[in-house]
Amino acid sequence: MRIYTRTGDEGDTGLFGGGRVPKDHPRVAAYGDVDELNSALGVVRAAAPAELFDELLASIQRDLFSIGGHLATPDPEKVRKALARAELSEERVAVFERAIDDADAELAPLRAFILPAGTPKAATLHLARTVCRRAERSVVALSHQAEVPELFLVYLNRLSDLLFTLARVANHRSGTGDVTW
Repeated sequence: MRIYTRTGDEGDTGLFGGGRVPKDHPRVAAYGDVDELNSALGVVRAAAPAELFDELLASIQRDLFSIGGHLATPDPEKVRKALARAELSEERVAVFERAIDDADAELAPLRAFILPAGTPKAATLHLARTVCRRAERSVVALSHQAEVPELFLVYLNRLSDLLFTLARVANHRSGTGDVTW
């Protein structure tokens, strides 16, 4: 299979399950921003120490691939079998909430705004958090035009909270601490 097909040379793209839309369509923006978030998490995982949060972040990357697949599908019934392995449950959000609560128990209470800085791991987590917020906005915009599972909105909202908290933990564990405004 060739990487280039030339089918998008005029500014449109094919969707999973059929159909074509312009590359600036809200559906393409939504799954593109989720894909960018997935790549940003790959950068986080590569930042030292690589083992810090690696298992959790790898599972999130798999979730994001599933979310992107759903977002790229205007008619899920056409590809129900392929999407069956991409289902998410509300338990994933509960996992995030437990991780946030566990991290908060390790951290000093937040008393000031903090800058997205510190260790390379923390800085990349902050960057991923901002990419997550953009992806969330794109998915919300798509939800005004098309059916989007509510779980995706909750998932992305809680994920940005988790990434913020993990950035604080990364700084804390390195002895750097929060960089306040």
